[in-house]
Amino acid sequence: MTGSTGGAPPALDRELHHPTRLALAAYLSACGEAEFAVLRDYCEVSDSTLSKTLSALEKTGYVSIRKGYLGKRPRTWAALTLGGRRALARHLAALEEIAATARRAAGAGAQEPDTTGT
Repeated sequence: MTGSTGGAPPALDRELHHPTRLALAAYLSACGEAEFAVLRDYCEVSDSTLSKTLSALEKTGYVSIRKGYLGKRPRTWAALTLGGRRALARHLAALEEIAATARRAAGAGAQEPDTTGT
């Protein structure tokens, strides 16, 4: 598949391609930071899955993790970094380009003459 300029395909970010990672990044893009349990419930994943996902995004520099206490209870908060926000914006733009290319292709196909003779 080519981009709208006929060049290389849109650049999807491999680190954000997985649905849970993309959902986390999108959620975090709308807030300063979010507590672990809120993210877990939003993504409907286990503690283990969320922990691994956050660690992977932290390793790429897309998410920062802050640990602390709320009263005597330990808590973990996550925030999307500036690099994460930029990566998410590029990834979403690539998805939009893919969708636009598909719409154009569907529109072009609808206007082709019927050559089947029916």
